[in-house]
Amino acid sequence: MAFLSATLARVKPSPTIAVTTKAAELKAAGKDVIGLGAGEPDFDTPQNIKDAAKAAIDAGKTKYTAVDGIPELKKAICAKFKRDNGLDYTPDQVTVGTGGKQVLYNALMATLNPGDEVVIPAPYWVSYPDMVLLAGGAPVIAEAGPDTAYKLTPGALEGAITPRTKWLIFNSPSNPTGAGYTWDELKALTDVLLRHPHVWVMSDDMYEHLVYGDFEFCTPAQVEPQLYDRTLTVNGVSKAYAMTGWRIGYAAGPKELIGAIRKIQSQSTSNPCSVSQWAAVEALTGKQDYIAANNKTFQRRRDMVVEMLNAAEGVVCPVPEGAFYVYPSIAGCIGKTSAGGAQITDDEAFATALLEEKGVAVVFGAAFGTSPCFRVSYATSDEALREACTRIQDFCAGLK
Repeated sequence: MAFLSATLARVKPSPTIAVTTKAAELKAAGKDVIGLGAGEPDFDTPQNIKDAAKAAIDAGKTKYTAVDGIPELKKAICAKFKRDNGLDYTPDQVTVGTGGKQVLYNALMATLNPGDEVVIPAPYWVSYPDMVLLAGGAPVIAEAGPDTAYKLTPGALEGAITPRTKWLIFNSPSNPTGAGYTWDELKALTDVLLRHPHVWVMSDDMYEHLVYGDFEFCTPAQVEPQLYDRTLTVNGVSKAYAMTGWRIGYAAGPKELIGAIRKIQSQSTSNPCSVSQWAAVEALTGKQDYIAANNKTFQRRRDMVVEMLNAAEGVVCPVPEGAFYVYPSIAGCIGKTSAGGAQITDDEAFATALLEEKGVAVVFGAAFGTSPCFRVSYATSDEALREACTRIQDFCAGLK
């Protein structure tokens, strides 16, 4: 329509939400569909957090709050950064938003001018490039493919930086691959950034606590303290605490940047939900033991899914260090024809045929910037995952 913004033409709707919506529609129509597209834990929010929310309601804590978070939550966030990451922040260096996505978007809106570039490693979370475009910037994609275990190399980072680069968006463990960077791998990247003092770091640490085996999480400002003054460290309660619908994300960084983010938020949403903020206080300060228990479940599911997908013809599935996704390559399936007659020309055609013929909903790799692959979320029951992987095996076996 003629009156719509030209900016809108540069972005696309979220493919992950589209897949989840399509699966729900087919289920509602009576189809036998297993959805592996949603990026949210299937666990319920822990009881102590729900109790804190109920207590906040009963205490009348349902009014407007400070634009970017109540003092109690900011204090809890500062304590979390100190406890988990060895990072010292004061409350005036902290912002709280309606989910991590709003915090990222606010930061880009507050800092990008036309022509500014943002380096984004691919595969990437689907929203990163479009948020940059909406904020008037230019996404610059740095390839991090299967040959480097889906991790950005120092050489690829160096090659993507120009005089116009303003940000690097860094995500570990990664959505969509689950790849996590070791201390040494991250130090090699921060060494590059030290040579380019005009580049800031936006570190999306949302999957910090979802790591497996002996992998140890680390974040850029922790690995290289010289980057502290030009790093925005973003996190939230959605994944580790099974609070996706509560919509609380947060970040810490330089006071001037936090103030600019506050200004953007003051003219858009104002404060995040007051009740959710009090629930987040309890999440960050209360007992943490269920995180390790949930991770044992996630690791068991990861191992099963990786094994079953690697048994499918034409599929190669690496073992991720964290998050709750796997990102298998289907290079061996491209160019074939499904049992139902679909031409598998690319990963989107693969995902479409898999949904239509076997009732399994996955997100195709092109949505994340790296093909031919697809993403599976294993944040669902063992039974559903086993059945879905069996159907994927059957689908691949039927390709000719």
